[in-house]
Amino acid sequence: MSERSEREVVIVEAVRSPLGKRNGELAAMHSIDLLGAVQSEVVRRSGIDPMQIGQVIGGCVGQVGMQTMNVTRNAWLAAGLPLEVASTTVDTQCGSSQQATNLAYALIRSGVVDVAMGCGVEMMSRVPMGATIPKDPDVGKPINANYWKHYEMTSQFEGAERIARQWGITRADTDAFGKLSQDRAAEAWAEDRFASQIVPIDAPIGFEDGKPTKETRRVTRDGGLRETTLEALSQLRTNLPDGVHTAGSSSQICDGAGAVLMMTRAKANELGLTVRATLVDSCLIGSDPVLMLTGPIGATRKLLDDNDLQMSDIGVTEINEAFASVVLAWEKELKPDMETVNPNGGAIALGHPLGGTGAILVTKAVHELERSGKEHAIVTMCCGGGLGTGTLLRRG
Repeated sequence: MSERSEREVVIVEAVRSPLGKRNGELAAMHSIDLLGAVQSEVVRRSGIDPMQIGQVIGGCVGQVGMQTMNVTRNAWLAAGLPLEVASTTVDTQCGSSQQATNLAYALIRSGVVDVAMGCGVEMMSRVPMGATIPKDPDVGKPINANYWKHYEMTSQFEGAERIARQWGITRADTDAFGKLSQDRAAEAWAEDRFASQIVPIDAPIGFEDGKPTKETRRVTRDGGLRETTLEALSQLRTNLPDGVHTAGSSSQICDGAGAVLMMTRAKANELGLTVRATLVDSCLIGSDPVLMLTGPIGATRKLLDDNDLQMSDIGVTEINEAFASVVLAWEKELKPDMETVNPNGGAIALGHPLGGTGAILVTKAVHELERSGKEHAIVTMCCGGGLGTGTLLRRG
Protein backbone atom coordinates (compact mmCIF):
# COMPACT_ATOMS: atom_id res chain seq x y z
CA MET A 1 0.00 0.00 0.00
CA SER A 2 1.39 3.43 -0.96
CA GLU A 3 2.00 6.20 1.56
CA ARG A 4 -0.66 8.24 -0.28
CA SER A 5 -3.37 5.60 0.20
CA GLU A 6 -2.27 5.00 3.80
CA ARG A 7 -2.88 8.67 4.59
CA GLU A 8 -6.26 8.89 2.85
CA VAL A 9 -8.37 11.36 4.84
CA VAL A 10 -12.02 10.64 5.60
CA ILE A 11 -14.82 12.55 7.30
CA VAL A 12 -16.60 10.58 10.01
CA GLU A 13 -18.94 13.32 11.25
CA ALA A 14 -20.02 16.81 10.22
CA VAL A 15 -22.57 19.01 11.97
CA ARG A 16 -23.77 22.58 12.02
CA SER A 17 -25.88 24.82 14.18
CA PRO A 18 -29.10 26.34 12.90
CA LEU A 19 -28.32 29.69 11.28
CA GLY A 20 -29.82 32.51 13.31
CA LYS A 21 -30.79 35.67 11.45
CA ARG A 22 -29.33 38.96 12.67
CA ASN A 23 -30.71 39.81 16.12
CA GLY A 24 -32.73 36.58 15.99
CA GLU A 25 -32.97 33.47 18.15
CA LEU A 26 -29.19 32.93 18.56
CA ALA A 27 -28.31 36.60 19.06
CA ALA A 28 -27.75 36.38 22.83
CA MET A 29 -25.32 33.45 22.52
CA HIS A 30 -21.65 33.82 23.34
CA SER A 31 -19.42 32.75 20.44
CA ILE A 32 -17.53 30.17 22.49
CA ASP A 33 -20.77 28.53 23.61
CA LEU A 34 -22.08 28.25 20.06
CA LEU A 35 -18.82 26.87 18.68
CA GLY A 36 -18.36 24.62 21.71
CA ALA A 37 -21.79 23.11 21.11
CA VAL A 38 -20.90 21.90 17.60
CA GLN A 39 -17.42 20.81 18.67
CA SER A 40 -18.95 18.70 21.44
CA GLU A 41 -21.68 17.28 19.24
CA VAL A 42 -19.39 16.16 16.44
CA VAL A 43 -17.34 14.28 19.03
CA ARG A 44 -20.44 12.82 20.70
CA ARG A 45 -21.97 11.59 17.45
CA SER A 46 -18.72 9.96 16.36
CA GLY A 47 -18.33 8.18 19.69
CA ILE A 48 -14.58 8.71 19.81
CA ASP A 49 -12.56 9.70 22.85
CA PRO A 50 -11.81 13.42 22.26
CA MET A 51 -8.24 12.75 23.42
CA GLN A 52 -7.80 10.99 20.07
CA ILE A 53 -8.04 14.36 18.29
CA GLY A 54 -4.57 15.65 17.44
CA GLN A 55 -5.51 19.28 16.71
CA VAL A 56 -8.58 21.48 16.29
CA ILE A 57 -8.39 24.22 13.65
CA GLY A 58 -11.12 26.86 13.68
CA GLY A 59 -12.04 29.81 11.51
CA CYS A 60 -13.33 33.23 12.56
CA VAL A 61 -13.23 36.62 10.86
CA GLY A 62 -14.29 39.02 13.62
CA GLN A 63 -11.48 38.22 16.05
CA VAL A 64 -12.36 40.92 18.55
CA GLY A 65 -14.26 40.91 21.86
CA MET A 66 -15.85 37.52 22.49
CA GLN A 67 -14.10 36.12 19.40
CA THR A 68 -10.54 37.15 20.27
CA MET A 69 -7.81 35.26 22.18
CA ASN A 70 -8.18 32.08 20.07
CA VAL A 71 -11.95 31.54 20.05
CA THR A 72 -11.46 27.93 18.91
CA ARG A 73 -9.45 27.05 22.02
CA ASN A 74 -11.77 28.98 24.34
CA ALA A 75 -14.80 27.19 22.91
CA TRP A 76 -13.15 23.80 23.38
CA LEU A 77 -12.30 24.52 27.00
CA ALA A 78 -15.69 26.10 27.78
CA ALA A 79 -17.36 22.94 26.48
CA GLY A 80 -15.42 20.86 29.02
CA LEU A 81 -13.33 19.07 26.41
CA PRO A 82 -9.79 17.84 27.22
CA LEU A 83 -7.28 20.61 27.83
CA GLU A 84 -4.51 18.50 26.27
CA VAL A 85 -6.05 18.90 22.79
CA ALA A 86 -4.58 21.97 21.08
CA SER A 87 -6.57 24.50 19.04
CA THR A 88 -5.73 27.24 16.56
CA THR A 89 -7.87 29.99 15.02
CA VAL A 90 -7.24 31.18 11.45
CA ASP A 91 -8.53 34.12 9.41
CA THR A 92 -9.01 33.61 5.68
CA GLN A 93 -11.87 36.10 5.67
CA CYS A 94 -15.16 34.50 4.52
CA GLY A 95 -13.37 31.21 3.78
CA SER A 96 -11.88 30.92 7.27
CA SER A 97 -13.51 27.70 8.43
CA GLN A 98 -13.19 26.05 5.03
CA GLN A 99 -9.48 26.82 5.13
CA ALA A 100 -9.42 25.59 8.74
CA THR A 101 -10.95 22.33 7.53
CA ASN A 102 -8.46 22.16 4.67
CA LEU A 103 -5.56 22.76 7.07
CA ALA A 104 -6.85 20.02 9.36
CA TYR A 105 -6.95 17.75 6.30
CA ALA A 106 -3.34 18.71 5.48
CA LEU A 107 -2.18 17.91 9.02
CA ILE A 108 -3.64 14.43 8.70
CA ARG A 109 -2.44 13.85 5.13
CA SER A 110 1.11 14.90 6.01
CA GLY A 111 1.28 12.60 9.02
CA VAL A 112 1.44 15.26 11.74
CA VAL A 113 -1.74 13.89 13.35
CA ASP A 114 -4.12 11.01 12.63
CA VAL A 115 -7.31 12.80 13.74
CA ALA A 116 -8.24 16.49 13.45
CA MET A 117 -11.25 18.77 13.54
CA GLY A 118 -12.04 21.71 11.29
CA CYS A 119 -14.63 24.16 12.56
CA GLY A 120 -15.68 27.80 12.68
CA VAL A 121 -18.02 30.37 14.16
CA GLU A 122 -19.30 33.89 13.69
CA MET A 123 -21.72 35.74 15.95
CA MET A 124 -22.53 38.64 13.64
CA SER A 125 -25.37 39.93 15.80
CA ARG A 126 -22.87 40.81 18.52
CA VAL A 127 -19.61 41.17 16.57
CA PRO A 128 -20.62 43.12 13.46
CA MET A 129 -18.63 43.40 10.25
CA GLY A 130 -15.88 45.98 10.63
CA ALA A 131 -15.60 45.51 14.40
CA THR A 132 -11.95 44.45 14.05
CA ILE A 133 -10.91 47.81 12.57
CA PRO A 134 -10.24 49.98 15.63
CA LYS A 135 -11.00 53.68 15.88
CA ASP A 136 -7.68 54.35 17.65
CA PRO A 137 -5.48 55.86 14.92
CA ASP A 138 -2.25 54.79 16.62
CA VAL A 139 -2.76 51.11 15.79
CA GLY A 140 -3.00 51.75 12.05
CA LYS A 141 -5.26 50.54 9.26
CA PRO A 142 -5.28 47.14 7.48
CA ILE A 143 -3.70 48.54 4.27
CA ASN A 144 -1.50 51.52 3.41
CA ALA A 145 -0.13 53.50 0.47
CA ASN A 146 2.13 50.64 -0.62
CA TYR A 147 -0.96 48.48 -1.20
CA TRP A 148 -2.58 51.27 -3.21
CA LYS A 149 0.45 51.42 -5.50
CA HIS A 150 -0.54 47.97 -6.75
CA TYR A 151 -4.30 47.65 -6.26
CA GLU A 152 -7.37 49.78 -6.04
CA MET A 153 -9.20 49.34 -2.75
CA THR A 154 -12.77 48.15 -3.31
CA SER A 155 -15.52 46.83 -1.06
CA GLN A 156 -17.15 43.44 -1.55
CA PHE A 157 -20.29 45.29 -2.62
CA GLU A 158 -18.34 47.05 -5.38
CA GLY A 159 -16.59 43.84 -6.37
CA ALA A 160 -19.93 42.06 -6.77
CA GLU A 161 -21.21 44.84 -9.02
CA ARG A 162 -18.07 44.84 -11.17
CA ILE A 163 -18.42 41.10 -11.59
CA ALA A 164 -22.02 41.59 -12.70
CA ARG A 165 -20.96 44.15 -15.30
CA GLN A 166 -18.01 42.08 -16.57
CA TRP A 167 -20.06 38.91 -16.99
CA GLY A 168 -23.23 40.63 -18.27
CA ILE A 169 -25.39 39.76 -15.26
CA THR A 170 -28.58 41.80 -14.95
CA ARG A 171 -30.91 42.81 -12.13
CA ALA A 172 -33.43 40.27 -13.43
CA ASP A 173 -30.74 37.56 -13.24
CA THR A 174 -29.82 38.37 -9.64
CA ASP A 175 -33.46 38.62 -8.53
CA ALA A 176 -34.24 35.25 -10.12
CA PHE A 177 -31.27 33.65 -8.42
CA GLY A 178 -32.28 35.11 -5.07
CA LYS A 179 -35.74 33.64 -5.44
CA LEU A 180 -34.30 30.26 -6.45
CA SER A 181 -32.19 30.14 -3.29
CA GLN A 182 -35.21 30.88 -1.10
CA ASP A 183 -37.38 28.35 -2.94
CA ARG A 184 -34.81 25.59 -2.61
CA ALA A 185 -34.21 26.25 1.08
CA ALA A 186 -37.95 26.24 1.79
CA GLU A 187 -38.30 22.93 -0.04
CA ALA A 188 -35.33 21.46 1.85
CA TRP A 189 -36.88 22.39 5.19
CA ALA A 190 -40.29 21.13 4.11
CA GLU A 191 -38.70 17.77 3.30
CA ASP A 192 -36.58 17.82 6.50
CA ARG A 193 -33.34 17.42 4.53
CA PHE A 194 -31.27 19.21 7.18
CA ALA A 195 -32.32 16.98 10.08
CA SER A 196 -29.17 14.84 10.00
CA GLN A 197 -26.80 17.82 10.18
CA ILE A 198 -28.44 20.24 12.62
CA VAL A 199 -27.35 20.50 16.27
CA PRO A 200 -30.21 21.90 18.39
CA ILE A 201 -28.97 24.90 20.35
CA ASP A 202 -30.26 26.04 23.74
CA ALA A 203 -29.90 29.81 23.43
CA PRO A 204 -30.68 32.61 25.89
CA ILE A 205 -34.00 34.19 24.99
CA GLY A 206 -32.52 37.69 25.09
CA PHE A 207 -30.82 40.17 27.40
CA GLU A 208 -31.64 41.43 30.85
CA ASP A 209 -29.65 44.32 32.36
CA GLY A 210 -27.23 43.96 29.46
CA LYS A 211 -26.53 40.28 30.11
CA PRO A 212 -27.94 37.14 28.40
CA THR A 213 -30.91 35.70 30.27
CA LYS A 214 -30.59 32.46 32.17
CA GLU A 215 -33.85 31.35 30.55
CA THR A 216 -33.25 29.58 27.24
CA ARG A 217 -35.16 28.34 24.23
CA ARG A 218 -34.23 25.47 21.92
CA VAL A 219 -33.36 26.60 18.40
CA THR A 220 -33.65 23.91 15.73
CA ARG A 221 -34.38 25.77 12.49
CA ASP A 222 -32.61 28.30 10.25
CA GLY A 223 -34.06 31.74 10.83
CA GLY A 224 -33.48 33.49 7.52
CA LEU A 225 -36.14 31.92 5.31
CA ARG A 226 -38.59 34.41 3.84
CA GLU A 227 -41.55 34.11 1.52
CA THR A 228 -40.29 35.63 -1.69
CA THR A 229 -41.79 36.65 -5.03
CA LEU A 230 -40.06 38.13 -8.05
CA GLU A 231 -42.39 41.10 -7.84
CA ALA A 232 -41.38 41.78 -4.24
CA LEU A 233 -37.70 41.33 -5.06
CA SER A 234 -37.97 43.80 -7.94
CA GLN A 235 -39.14 46.49 -5.51
CA LEU A 236 -36.07 46.31 -3.25
CA ARG A 237 -33.49 49.08 -3.50
CA THR A 238 -30.03 48.13 -4.70
CA ASN A 239 -27.02 47.98 -2.38
CA LEU A 240 -25.22 50.59 -4.53
CA PRO A 241 -26.95 53.28 -6.59
CA ASP A 242 -26.02 51.86 -10.00
CA GLY A 243 -25.95 48.20 -8.91
CA VAL A 244 -28.01 45.06 -9.51
CA HIS A 245 -27.81 43.48 -6.04
CA THR A 246 -30.29 43.99 -3.21
CA ALA A 247 -30.85 42.46 0.20
CA GLY A 248 -32.77 39.76 -1.69
CA SER A 249 -29.79 38.72 -3.82
CA SER A 250 -27.03 39.09 -1.20
CA SER A 251 -26.03 36.82 1.67
CA GLN A 252 -27.79 37.38 4.97
CA ILE A 253 -25.92 38.52 8.07
CA CYS A 254 -26.38 35.76 10.64
CA ASP A 255 -25.01 33.74 13.55
CA GLY A 256 -23.79 30.16 13.15
CA ALA A 257 -21.12 27.49 13.61
CA GLY A 258 -20.08 24.17 12.09
CA ALA A 259 -17.60 21.36 12.77
CA VAL A 260 -16.09 18.53 10.71
CA LEU A 261 -14.25 15.55 12.23
CA MET A 262 -11.60 13.88 10.06
CA MET A 263 -9.05 11.11 10.35
CA THR A 264 -7.10 8.64 8.27
CA ARG A 265 -9.14 5.83 6.79
CA ALA A 266 -6.91 3.40 8.68
CA LYS A 267 -7.80 5.11 11.99
CA ALA A 268 -11.51 5.06 11.15
CA ASN A 269 -11.29 1.34 10.40
CA GLU A 270 -9.34 0.74 13.61
CA LEU A 271 -12.02 2.55 15.65
CA GLY A 272 -14.89 0.87 13.77
CA LEU A 273 -16.34 4.20 12.60
CA THR A 274 -18.59 4.78 9.61
CA VAL A 275 -16.98 6.89 6.91
CA ARG A 276 -19.32 9.65 5.69
CA ALA A 277 -17.06 10.98 2.91
CA THR A 278 -13.48 11.06 1.69
CA LEU A 279 -11.73 14.41 1.54
CA VAL A 280 -9.91 13.98 -1.76
CA ASP A 281 -8.20 17.32 -2.27
CA SER A 282 -8.17 20.96 -1.19
CA CYS A 283 -6.83 24.26 -2.40
CA LEU A 284 -6.54 27.96 -1.67
CA ILE A 285 -5.92 30.21 -4.66
CA GLY A 286 -5.32 33.91 -5.09
CA SER A 287 -7.58 35.97 -7.33
CA ASP A 288 -7.95 39.61 -8.38
CA PRO A 289 -8.32 41.61 -5.12
CA VAL A 290 -10.20 44.38 -6.93
CA LEU A 291 -12.95 42.14 -8.31
CA MET A 292 -12.27 40.27 -5.04
CA LEU A 293 -14.98 37.59 -5.35
CA THR A 294 -13.96 35.54 -8.42
CA GLY A 295 -11.89 33.01 -6.43
CA PRO A 296 -14.36 30.12 -6.80
CA ILE A 297 -13.71 30.06 -10.56
CA GLY A 298 -10.00 29.40 -10.16
CA ALA A 299 -10.41 27.12 -7.14
CA THR A 300 -12.93 24.92 -8.94
CA ARG A 301 -10.76 24.69 -12.06
CA LYS A 302 -7.73 23.71 -9.97
CA LEU A 303 -9.58 20.92 -8.17
CA LEU A 304 -10.96 19.57 -11.45
CA ASP A 305 -7.62 19.76 -13.28
CA ASP A 306 -5.57 18.28 -10.44
CA ASN A 307 -7.93 15.32 -10.09
CA ASP A 308 -8.69 14.61 -13.78
CA LEU A 309 -12.36 15.48 -13.36
CA GLN A 310 -14.89 17.40 -15.43
CA MET A 311 -17.64 19.61 -14.08
CA SER A 312 -20.09 16.94 -15.21
CA ASP A 313 -18.46 14.55 -12.70
CA ILE A 314 -19.50 16.77 -9.76
CA GLY A 315 -22.87 15.70 -8.36
CA VAL A 316 -23.13 18.41 -5.68
CA THR A 317 -21.58 21.87 -5.48
CA GLU A 318 -21.83 24.12 -2.44
CA ILE A 319 -20.67 27.57 -3.55
CA ASN A 320 -21.18 30.42 -1.14
CA GLU A 321 -23.85 32.86 -2.24
CA ALA A 322 -22.03 35.95 -1.01
CA PHE A 323 -23.81 37.77 -3.84
CA ALA A 324 -25.80 36.33 -6.73
CA SER A 325 -23.24 37.52 -9.29
CA VAL A 326 -20.51 35.40 -7.66
CA VAL A 327 -22.42 32.21 -8.45
CA LEU A 328 -23.74 33.39 -11.82
CA ALA A 329 -20.27 34.40 -13.10
CA TRP A 330 -18.91 31.03 -11.86
CA GLU A 331 -21.77 29.34 -13.74
CA LYS A 332 -20.85 31.13 -16.99
CA GLU A 333 -17.24 29.99 -16.66
CA LEU A 334 -17.71 26.40 -15.40
CA LYS A 335 -21.05 25.57 -17.09
CA PRO A 336 -22.37 23.20 -14.37
CA ASP A 337 -25.77 21.57 -14.22
CA MET A 338 -27.39 24.17 -11.96
CA GLU A 339 -29.75 21.54 -10.53
CA THR A 340 -26.69 20.23 -8.65
CA VAL A 341 -25.54 23.64 -7.37
CA ASN A 342 -26.71 24.65 -3.89
CA PRO A 343 -29.62 22.20 -4.19
CA ASN A 344 -30.90 23.07 -0.71
CA GLY A 345 -30.49 26.81 -0.96
CA GLY A 346 -27.52 28.92 0.02
CA ALA A 347 -26.47 31.99 1.95
CA ILE A 348 -29.06 34.25 0.31
CA ALA A 349 -31.79 32.17 1.97
CA LEU A 350 -30.04 30.65 4.97
CA GLY A 351 -27.34 33.15 5.89
CA HIS A 352 -23.56 33.57 5.82
CA PRO A 353 -21.93 33.64 9.26
CA LEU A 354 -18.58 34.64 7.78
CA GLY A 355 -15.91 32.51 9.50
CA GLY A 356 -18.40 29.73 10.22
CA THR A 357 -19.69 29.27 6.69
CA GLY A 358 -16.96 27.06 5.23
CA ALA A 359 -17.39 24.24 7.76
CA ILE A 360 -21.16 24.62 7.36
CA LEU A 361 -20.91 24.22 3.57
CA VAL A 362 -18.68 21.14 3.94
CA THR A 363 -21.26 19.73 6.36
CA LYS A 364 -24.09 20.44 3.90
CA ALA A 365 -22.14 18.77 1.09
CA VAL A 366 -21.36 15.63 3.11
CA HIS A 367 -24.99 15.13 4.08
CA GLU A 368 -26.30 15.94 0.59
CA LEU A 369 -23.95 13.37 -0.97
CA GLU A 370 -25.46 10.76 1.34
CA ARG A 371 -29.03 11.90 0.72
CA SER A 372 -28.71 12.09 -3.05
CA GLY A 373 -26.36 9.17 -3.61
CA LYS A 374 -24.08 11.34 -5.76
CA GLU A 375 -20.38 10.55 -6.01
CA HIS A 376 -18.40 13.82 -5.85
CA ALA A 377 -18.93 17.25 -4.30
CA ILE A 378 -17.03 20.52 -4.50
CA VAL A 379 -17.21 23.22 -1.85
CA THR A 380 -15.90 26.65 -2.82
CA MET A 381 -16.03 30.19 -1.47
CA CYS A 382 -14.91 33.68 -2.40
CA CYS A 383 -12.96 35.55 0.27
CA GLY A 384 -12.19 39.18 1.02
CA GLY A 385 -8.87 40.34 -0.40
CA GLY A 386 -9.14 38.06 -3.44
CA LEU A 387 -8.94 34.39 -2.45
CA GLY A 388 -10.80 31.23 -3.37
CA THR A 389 -11.15 28.15 -1.17
CA GLY A 390 -11.81 24.69 -2.58
CA THR A 391 -12.53 21.24 -1.16
CA LEU A 392 -13.21 18.08 -3.17
CA LEU A 393 -15.22 15.33 -1.50
CA ARG A 394 -16.16 11.79 -2.52
CA ARG A 395 -19.02 9.90 -0.93
CA GLY A 396 -17.92 7.09 1.42
